[in-house]
Amino acid sequence: MDIYDLFLYLSVGAGFLMAFNLGANDVANSMASAVGARAITVKQAVFIAGSLNFVGAVFLGSHVTATISKGIINPEVISDPKLVMIGMFAALLAAGIWVLVATLTSLPVSSTHSIVGAITGFGLVAGGPDVVNWLKMGGIVLSWVISPFFAAAIAYFIFTHIRRYILFQHHFIRQAKKWAPIWVAITLSMISLSFLYKTPAGKSLNLHWLVSLGIAGFLALLAWAAARVFVGKIVLDEEEGAEGVERVFRKMLVGTSCYVALSQGANDVANAIGPVAAIYLIAKEHVLLARAEVPWPMLVLGGFGIAVGIALLGHKVMATVGEKITTLTNTRGFAVDFGAASTVLVASNLGLPVSTTHAAVGGVVGVGLARGFSAVDFRVLLRIVAYWVATVPIAALTSIVIFVLLKWLCYG
Repeated sequence: MDIYDLFLYLSVGAGFLMAFNLGANDVANSMASAVGARAITVKQAVFIAGSLNFVGAVFLGSHVTATISKGIINPEVISDPKLVMIGMFAALLAAGIWVLVATLTSLPVSSTHSIVGAITGFGLVAGGPDVVNWLKMGGIVLSWVISPFFAAAIAYFIFTHIRRYILFQHHFIRQAKKWAPIWVAITLSMISLSFLYKTPAGKSLNLHWLVSLGIAGFLALLAWAAARVFVGKIVLDEEEGAEGVERVFRKMLVGTSCYVALSQGANDVANAIGPVAAIYLIAKEHVLLARAEVPWPMLVLGGFGIAVGIALLGHKVMATVGEKITTLTNTRGFAVDFGAASTVLVASNLGLPVSTTHAAVGGVVGVGLARGFSAVDFRVLLRIVAYWVATVPIAALTSIVIFVLLKWLCYG
């Protein structure tokens, strides 16, 4: 076994560790609002998030994976491909260790921050400042800033809309029956467009954008009609109290949580599999190719690791995001999920490895602020933000230490 094969096997293990941590920390965000609002139990959340993240990672994840592995580092600056291989392995370990520490303290951190910081750390040591694609980094950093505010703004708008046009109306059951199917239709149209533009099956159809819009519009119309019938069966008595509205949105909240889980699997699998894919290419070709397909077994490995992670440790971060920042109900949880999922899905389709954690926490803060500043526990929020700020430097420093040690062991 040569050094290339050795690091390939080690990286598969490190990639699984990173995927496990993704499930334990980031993925918990996808079900946090539904669990916090008592729409589903923790066991149900684990099953739904595990299975849908697996589907999202395997069938939707290849595009963003390419961005992580070849977008941050410019391999031409580092002449020795073995150094890139060792560095990617060090980055995986460093990011995995930091996310595991955060999970054990029940705080949500961004795996995207962790892996980007770790890759940047070893890149600076291996090749100097020129090795980092600063233009690409600028786009990624911009997405870090945009995602929490964008998700918060969408969640704030949706929950304010629900309050104004449903909960604050005299006949709010009638209003819920009017507006709930519209939100269902909008959600389904976004999912449809994502599948058509992102999945290999959808892209192989090579549809004109007008045709894609037509298909999404048709499916949205069907969803609207079906939702009208379904909502009517959920609430039969129009004189029923606010519990009737919450019952309608409980079903929608479960649906949007599934939507978040699916889009999260597509976006976050890159954090675990991107470096593994880079190492695989170096081990097979002894060079980091400019363009290459990410092997499907790696996406399966990432999806499986995510599912195991949420099953074993997902409840820790789920409790923090779903219960400790602000009090969630089904209507608030729906607004959180829609804001987070929309942000992640749009960014994923643009090839940006956006932070799902930031989007989810941003959505929770958005619905909290819709009820006033007193509705948000800023002590918990500040602890979370402190971890966010520390993530990039800690991951970068840890990656540098591991990289220097491995380089010394391999090169003497």
